[in-house]
Amino acid sequence: MDIEFVRRQFPALDRDFIFMDNAGGSQVLGKVIERISGYLTHHNVQLGASYKVSREAGEKLAYASKQISKFVNASRPEEMVIGPSTSMLLRILSLCISKEWQAGDEVIVTNTDHEANVSCWTDLTKKGINIKIWKANPDTLELELKDLKALLSNKTKLVAITHCSNILGTINPVKEITSMVHNAGALICVDGVAYAPHRQIDVTDLDVDFYVFSWYKAYGPHLAVMYGRYDLLYEMDGINHYFFKKKDVPYKFQPGNLNFELTYSLLGLTEYFQEMYKHHFPKISAGSFQKKVEKVYEVMSSHEEELSGILLQYLNENPKIRIIGSPFFNKDKRIPTISFVHSELKSDEIVEQIDKYRIGIRFGDFYAKKLIHDLNLEGKNGVVRVSLVHYNTKAEVDRLVWAFSKIL
Repeated sequence: MDIEFVRRQFPALDRDFIFMDNAGGSQVLGKVIERISGYLTHHNVQLGASYKVSREAGEKLAYASKQISKFVNASRPEEMVIGPSTSMLLRILSLCISKEWQAGDEVIVTNTDHEANVSCWTDLTKKGINIKIWKANPDTLELELKDLKALLSNKTKLVAITHCSNILGTINPVKEITSMVHNAGALICVDGVAYAPHRQIDVTDLDVDFYVFSWYKAYGPHLAVMYGRYDLLYEMDGINHYFFKKKDVPYKFQPGNLNFELTYSLLGLTEYFQEMYKHHFPKISAGSFQKKVEKVYEVMSSHEEELSGILLQYLNENPKIRIIGSPFFNKDKRIPTISFVHSELKSDEIVEQIDKYRIGIRFGDFYAKKLIHDLNLEGKNGVVRVSLVHYNTKAEVDRLVWAFSKIL
């Protein structure tokens, strides 16, 4: 991967600071910033009016929605529900989909998820929905399919899982899980927030019912998107004003409508993938946009694998450190979100000492509170988390390792 080409696309990287808290929020592409400014300058009007500027603005947002749907390989733009955050979109989904559920129906959640894909479901106990928890194996810290099979029943309405833990970094076998859930007659909802910055999302290949992630953790603005199968969204009651009908998808799930300028800015992200492909494969015609995205993510993940290998090797050689998650990097098995604890130091003590080196990392539970509780890490103030992405460099990781060597 041409790291210099990549870093030129992110204006914030042109400063004396190392960003390694990317799972909390990545830096934003320059093209995204330009699109926000351009929309507000030239198209900042209400949609649906008869005058020319309003019609043009509507056309541009429709095009942006179309490109977003291509990015995740959805079947149609209407399957893209735009909202302010993953937490809000999942809350809206839980409120809408549960209207038809009855007391005694069941939802399965995991103890590895961010609370965004847990609390919105566990709160349904107030209306009599039973919640079952699929717990990771305490030794391997992996979700085992046999445990899910034991939890599924003829009353299971939905299984809520994460594609990738924001602490463990483990990539879950979503396609296999989805097949098992569907065979049991249930739906599946996947939180892809930690996965989206690192790997291609193909909702058609995964065969999921709902898939949600946040753009601000994947090089875009503070905005989120939820894919939902059109037939499910069509039949579901929305949360918008009473006069919206079944056919008003996705608007009936977007009270106050979507954010115009931020949605339009996502074109900058799709353009980045186009240009990344053209730069790295100038003589190869990939065909579809999805194929180009696939190739770009392959380049990114190989670079991330190299960076993670450096950090994991250092951490594995320190007997006082316990890596929370797989201690080895395989791009098919984990992402470069790496968490650990120290046998003597608390996690906040480590991170606060790293601050003086102008390196941004983080400590805590990262809203995966159930996992931190089950691993008995609350006394450590959670984990130390280093979350890398493809714009990080080998020199940056070397500097972090050097800084750690002064502390650990």
